Amino acid sequence: MPKRVAEFFAGIGLMRMGLDREGWTTVWANDLDEKKQEMYEHNFSNKDCEFVLEDVHKIDSKDIPDIELATASFPCNDLSLAGARHGLAGSNSSAFWGFIASIKGMGKRRPPLVLLENVAGFLTSNNGNDFRDALLALNDLGYAVDAFILDAVRFVPQSRVRLFVVGSKAKATRVQEASLALLQSDVRPPALADFIFMNPDIGWSVRSLPSLPPANNHLADIIEDVPLNSELWWSKERCEYLLNQMSDKHLAEAKRMIAGSKLSYGTVFRRVRNGRSMGELRTDGIAGCLRTPRGGSGRQILFCAGKGQYRVRLLTPLECARLMGANGYKINVPLNQALFGFGDAVCVPAVQWIASNYLNPLLDEMMHTPMPLPSARKQVHYTAAGRRITKSKA
Repeated sequence: MPKRVAEFFAGIGLMRMGLDREGWTTVWANDLDEKKQEMYEHNFSNKDCEFVLEDVHKIDSKDIPDIELATASFPCNDLSLAGARHGLAGSNSSAFWGFIASIKGMGKRRPPLVLLENVAGFLTSNNGNDFRDALLALNDLGYAVDAFILDAVRFVPQSRVRLFVVGSKAKATRVQEASLALLQSDVRPPALADFIFMNPDIGWSVRSLPSLPPANNHLADIIEDVPLNSELWWSKERCEYLLNQMSDKHLAEAKRMIAGSKLSYGTVFRRVRNGRSMGELRTDGIAGCLRTPRGGSGRQILFCAGKGQYRVRLLTPLECARLMGANGYKINVPLNQALFGFGDAVCVPAVQWIASNYLNPLLDEMMHTPMPLPSARKQVHYTAAGRRITKSKA
């Protein structure tokens, strides 16, 4: 069976990079951001893959080629704990419904597999109702669903927790026949296992997954060798200003690093605490979650100290690529454009792990046990907020 992918919300192509490494071929991609398209097409040939620069709500399903997998890393702005939490009715995250409409419009050509990726806050958005609505929408298209959570720290020195959903034409099972303890694992923490167990009316197909690899990567491993005379390093005044933004606790940690007998690395992220911008230093060898630098914030700062000295600069695009496991990614754009691209992307080795341990084995099973392509079980209509308003037999 071929392994062809349609990559919705493609961004700069890191979902594709991870799947490519496990034998998949991306034949169609879509995004709305022409700057991300620029980075995407600089790294991937468009000879065998059409990139459609368009709002997902305007996609004509007839133009989507035959595929075995559709991926959707749809906008997280309205689902993230750091956002306003407007949920799937928000102006950004409501793009999910455009994806659903696109897949629905494929009719009998719907792929046997879909893969969603978003922030862990998706699980609790609108008290869990958004996540439930999304899974039921996949059920309505004929997909049984599974969900799991991965932290990129298992693969790279970056803390980046993401929620993944696989929809498949596999037969749905009764989750209440399994004990709650069996549902829990390092990929299904208690909150997610509870959700699965407490929503038995959702069509689930929960698959056993292996343990994740141990987290043994370190920030020092991805640091680029930037010359001391480079303009990337901050001035003395700017460095001192950053130290002055730290709380007593973080400043004491910075001074400990400076006094160290060898160079060590930490990252700093600015957060507003009680109306004041504060610099928070992390020194456990792991970078915080890369974010998009909206309004000048969200850019992660590298703190290098030891032997009585310290230096400060922003993480470089190459370092961000390495933190996403995108080694070899070609960068040909300005700093902020690159940071936007990587801040909105998925961790490449996390996608590889999903492909190797979930998608590939499942597709092989489907190949040896032919099943009909998914078909909608109900004729369902949605409001602008994604809520169901009618149900009737097809």
